Amino acid sequence: EVITETPYGNMRVRLYEETPLHRANFIKNIKEGVYEDAEFYRIYYQFMIQAGIYPKELNYTIPAEFNKKYIHKRGALSMARSDENNPDLESSSTEFFIVHGSTYKDYQVEQEIENLGITLTPEQKQTYMTEGGYMSLDQQYTAFGEVIEGFDVIDKIASVKVYSEDKPLKKIPITIRLTDY
Repeated sequence: EVITETPYGNMRVRLYEETPLHRANFIKNIKEGVYEDAEFYRIYYQFMIQAGIYPKELNYTIPAEFNKKYIHKRGALSMARSDENNPDLESSSTEFFIVHGSTYKDYQVEQEIENLGITLTPEQKQTYMTEGGYMSLDQQYTAFGEVIEGFDVIDKIASVKVYSEDKPLKKIPITIRLTDY
């Protein structure tokens, strides 16, 4: 688990064992101080809050580790990626986001499943209808963890005033540390 400290409160995040490359990279970045100057620098209400040290990118990408078990529900932790020259959908080495999302109606879930060509379990469908998320990210970005405490912090950050469509008016610095859990 990791703790993400923000001016809006803290989030506790559980990292998934089933995405070992992303999990190891994130832990390595924390231990090596890569995120020392990290901040939430890209905010889209009802979509996601993106953080990292943009544009400071390390000189590697991480192979995609899509796992149908993990969807982009509200609070999902996922790595960002470049869309240019990236046919294998490899992840950024440093940039990540947390899904804010919104809830879906049952017919919207079914429409998205058909449009996106994905399959969801009945439980996952229910999660999108009750907790919310952002379905079009599924099987396109690697979800490698999830917020387990601090959902109000996601809401607060996603609601800040922005300029140029997605840049927060005030800097939102973060501190990420490993827990002893």
